[in-house]
Amino acid sequence: METGATDKPADSGEIREPAQSRYVISADGSEVTDSKTGLIWRRCPEGMTACASECSGVAAAYTWEQSLALAEEAALASGKAWRLPTVKELAGIVDASFGNPAIDKNAFPGTPATPFWSATPVENNPSKAWYVMFFGGFMNTYVLGGKLQVRLVRSVQ
Repeated sequence: METGATDKPADSGEIREPAQSRYVISADGSEVTDSKTGLIWRRCPEGMTACASECSGVAAAYTWEQSLALAEEAALASGKAWRLPTVKELAGIVDASFGNPAIDKNAFPGTPATPFWSATPVENNPSKAWYVMFFGGFMNTYVLGGKLQVRLVRSVQ
């Protein structure tokens, strides 16, 4: 995977609320509501399944186009407006205090310390989009044909 001088830390340096008060896990354990942003996240990366307090399986990797199609399919199948998050939304769940992966492991178990696609294309470069790396919590760009992990999000309806 290419990296470059465009590496940017995903964490803005803001003070974060304790995870216990920020994230609410759904009764079936498949979704996480972020009380700070109002967003609802799939608890497990795509390819994995929520089981009680963990995720089972292996996080699958998709191209950017496949990720967008996956979100559309999930929305149609569930009747919920699942989508690929913007880079800002995805960076918003980075929490370096947890180490690697840099995410609340109680709210998002099974998250690999790998890059996850965002829906944000690179301005003036139609062959790339932004991702957030959960190893260290930085963001960068990657070619659309490359395969990365995916976590879907939706707004409260």
